[in-house]
Amino acid sequence: MATASSLLRHIYKPQFHKFSSTKFGTSIFNSYSNHINPNPLALPSQVRSVVTAMETVAGFDEMVSGSQRKYYMLGGKGGVGKTSCAASLAVKFANHGHPTIVVSTDPAHSLSDSFDQDLSGGGLVPVQGVDSPLYALEINPEKTREEFRSASENGEGGVKSLMDSMGLGMLANQLGELKLGELLDTPPPGLDEAIAISKVMQFVDSQEYSKFRRIVFDTAPTGHTLRLLSLPDFLDASIGKMMKLKKKLSSATAALKSAFGKGEPQLDSNDKLEQLRERMVKVRDLFRNSETTEFVIVTIPTVMALSESSRLCASLLKEKVPVRRLIVNQLLPPSETDCKFCAMKRKDQMRALDMIKKDSELAKLKLIESPLIDVEIRGVPALKFMGDIVWR
Repeated sequence: MATASSLLRHIYKPQFHKFSSTKFGTSIFNSYSNHINPNPLALPSQVRSVVTAMETVAGFDEMVSGSQRKYYMLGGKGGVGKTSCAASLAVKFANHGHPTIVVSTDPAHSLSDSFDQDLSGGGLVPVQGVDSPLYALEINPEKTREEFRSASENGEGGVKSLMDSMGLGMLANQLGELKLGELLDTPPPGLDEAIAISKVMQFVDSQEYSKFRRIVFDTAPTGHTLRLLSLPDFLDASIGKMMKLKKKLSSATAALKSAFGKGEPQLDSNDKLEQLRERMVKVRDLFRNSETTEFVIVTIPTVMALSESSRLCASLLKEKVPVRRLIVNQLLPPSETDCKFCAMKRKDQMRALDMIKKDSELAKLKLIESPLIDVEIRGVPALKFMGDIVWR
C-alpha cells in the first residue's frame, strides 16, 4: 500500500516540484502528509496544530469553547478563499467535538468542490472523515425562488378564477392591470441568501438537528451580503403592502362569495407571506446577536480587495452585525530564493497590509494572516491542514 507521503506526491506532483524546494514548502508538505488518512472512510486522529511562518493567532480556543450554539458567517469579495476558510473552520469544529453544519448561500456554489463531495440537492449531506458529525448543505437558488412564488399562488389566481366563474372576467382583467402577480412573483435582490439562512434556521430549530452546536455560513460575495442586511426592513415595507392589498382583495372576494354562496375565502397565501416576513426578522436578529453570532471578513492583500473589505466592515457595523476577525488570505511566505517576481509581489502585499493599520474600521479587528499554499485545498485532509494554519 502506498504511504500517505507518496500518495500526496502522486496527486500533487506538478505543484510540489517547485513548492517543496523551499524550506517553507517542505515544512508544509511534511505537515500536510502527517494529516493524510490512508483510508478516507476511517475516522482520522485528532488534528494537531501546525507551526507556520505566520505568527497571528485566530483565537480558536475562544471560538471552540462552550456548548452554546454559535453561528459563524464568512464573507468578502469573490475569489478570496471564503469557501476554503469556511469549510476548514467547519472541519476543525467537528474535530474538536462540536457537531457542525456548514452551509453555502452563494448561488455559485463551490462547497462541493472544496469537500470533493457532491453536496447538491438542497439537503444536508454527511461529510466523511471527521471526528464529530459534520453536515454540508448547498442551497438551490431555484428552489428558494419557488418557495417565494408559492406564497402568491392562491391569492391573485384564486380571485381571478372566482370572478371568471361569476361572469366578472372584465373586473378580473382590470385587477390584472395592477400586476399583483408580477410584483409577488419577482424575488427582490438578496432573497436567495435570506431564504437560505431562514431555511437553515428551520433545520436547527427542529429537535432532530438540536445536537448541532456550530453553524458555519459560506456567504455570497460582498454585494449580495450587503443587500441581505437591508432585506428584513425591505420585506417589512414591501411585503406588508402586498399583504394589505391582498387582504383588500380577499375582503372583496369574501363579499362576492357570500353573495353567491361560495363559502369563506382562503387566506393561506397571506399566512405564507407572514411566515416569510417572520423568518426574515429572525435572520436580522441572528445577524445582530453578539453572543451567538460573528461575521468573519475574508480578503486578500490587494488594495482593491481591502478597500471592498473596509466598506463591508463599515456596513456590517452600521447594521450592528458583530465583526471581530479579518482573514488576509494568500500571503506569500518568506522565501530563500532570489525571485524578483516574488519580491515585488511581497512588497505589494506589505503595502496592502499597511492599509489595514491605517483603516479606522479594519484596524480594530483581530488580524489572521493565511499564507499562499501551492497545493489545491480540496477534500477533508487538505481542509484539516488549512484549518491548522488559519484557525489557531
